[in-house]
Amino acid sequence: MSWRLWLRDRRVPAATLLIALAAGMAQLLLWWFGPAPKTNDFVGPPRSGYTLTDARVTEYNAAGQPSFHLQAPHLERREGDDSLYLNSPTFQLPARQAGVPDWHGKSLYGWVNKAGTLLKLQGPVEMQRAAFGTTPATDMHTSDVTAWPKENRLETAAPTRIVQGASTISGVGMRANLTNKHLELLDDVHSTFMPAKSRR
Repeated sequence: MSWRLWLRDRRVPAATLLIALAAGMAQLLLWWFGPAPKTNDFVGPPRSGYTLTDARVTEYNAAGQPSFHLQAPHLERREGDDSLYLNSPTFQLPARQAGVPDWHGKSLYGWVNKAGTLLKLQGPVEMQRAAFGTTPATDMHTSDVTAWPKENRLETAAPTRIVQGASTISGVGMRANLTNKHLELLDDVHSTFMPAKSRR
């Protein structure tokens, strides 16, 4: 029996058989000459979201020194996001200078990025530093502060009021480097300096 009769008896069109053979050859060529399968770079299980109560966080800089301490009654790390979200955080920014006290403060909300290099203090922000040497105690009142704890600096575009002893200075927008004690108010600056008491 010839192939032509066999195809006619089975009612298989020759075009269908040719298409099937071509598809098989294409798949074979793809298997031979195609790219190698991608390796799976996944290591370990995925990190899930979590919530902590009465949480304490300490972040360290490259020299192994604490760059900040945070405490919060509620801390959340959302699934798929390695940053931290905090409610009513209190914080401590080390001065890194002998004899100079740390800054302590609180805010309404807080956010820390994955690397711990960026800290956002949202809502009203209050910061205090105790007196040292001849420098009186300092209180800072502002809002919506962005801080770079490993560089020991912070800034805000919000109104800021700083009280140091009997002196008060206020303005809109503030930049500060806590290491070299440099502070700059950017706009609409007003200050009140009380005269020193005379000695008798």
